[in-house]
Amino acid sequence: MSTVSYYTAEGLKKLREELEQLKSIERPKASQAIADARDKGDLSENAEYDAAKEAQGLLEMRISKMEEIVSNARLIDESQLDLSKALVLSKVKIKNQTNGMEMTYTLVAESEADLKTGKISVTSPIGKGLLGKSVGEIAEINVPNGVLKFEVLEITRD
Repeated sequence: MSTVSYYTAEGLKKLREELEQLKSIERPKASQAIADARDKGDLSENAEYDAAKEAQGLLEMRISKMEEIVSNARLIDESQLDLSKALVLSKVKIKNQTNGMEMTYTLVAESEADLKTGKISVTSPIGKGLLGKSVGEIAEINVPNGVLKFEVLEITRD
């Protein structure tokens, strides 16, 4: 069964571009590799042909999966989001109650998460714990080595 995933306009655009590249560039390359291997002679003992066929099968499987993801993707309507609570696309500044460290994260869909740029998934433990919180609330987040407490300092939108 397929699941609906929510994306920002930027995230959905990247997904569609990747799918288009797989179809228009990678698929012809795979077909050409099979044709080149076929030209080398006896197919029963041709490892290059077998490898090219297997690579094509994996590529087609990846294309199929990407098409399913794109068909189930939904664009997030930012105008309908409550600005007073931490939701998808919220930029949340939090303070760790244990060590006093302050961090800022943007809550995004799972497929757009990138910790290097401060984007965390709403399905991650911290993302789940922050969802629905307002400024001043304490989010208690269960992690493998205990419970972390974060105070929500600020919620903004980009």
